[in-house]
Amino acid sequence: MVKLVVFDMDGVLADIESSWVYVHRHFGVNNDHSLYAYLRGEIDDLEFIRRDIELWMNKDRNVTADSIARILSEVPLMPGAQGTVESLRKRGVRTAIVSAGIDLLAERISRELGMDFQLANGFAVDNSGKLLGDGVLRVRLMDKGSAVVDVTRSAGVAKKDVVCVGNSQYDVSMFRESGRCIAFCPSDDHVRQEADAVVLEKDLTRILDHI
Repeated sequence: MVKLVVFDMDGVLADIESSWVYVHRHFGVNNDHSLYAYLRGEIDDLEFIRRDIELWMNKDRNVTADSIARILSEVPLMPGAQGTVESLRKRGVRTAIVSAGIDLLAERISRELGMDFQLANGFAVDNSGKLLGDGVLRVRLMDKGSAVVDVTRSAGVAKKDVVCVGNSQYDVSMFRESGRCIAFCPSDDHVRQEADAVVLEKDLTRILDHI
């Protein structure tokens, strides 16, 4: 019996490829160099986040969490997101976000949709909300499964009663900590091959057919 559905955020609940890249584009910067260094294992998650924040601070030394939240307020929800969470809530199924994206967007989406849990990454700020340059790591991009375990324990739900929904290879570790997994509009073959079900239509309500 499904008791908890865990969603990736970027590309699943949010109709963007990456919340970090969304902010980068606002500032006119690019993090490809850091991404490749991360994928080669030359830097860890915290350093990856720190470098991303540094790109913004190089454009605006006084950038604040509020200004980032305003940028992210323009991110559209995935078509069908509202109806999907509402349908699950009516069934008594709780919902969660587990994302290596930005917590300000996860908090906004969780609040708007009435979700039960959310875990995502953020940044350190001073008393005025100004970014200090350091990251706050809650979800490792290559080990999102550990965050799913944390949420599952908080919810008091068994692994077999969890469904995970993701769209990329980074979500496969989430899949392995669930009883059932769904690839939504998959961006690569790896996530497609690891999923129990695949939804190709850009309408999140279609995952309900598999829950």
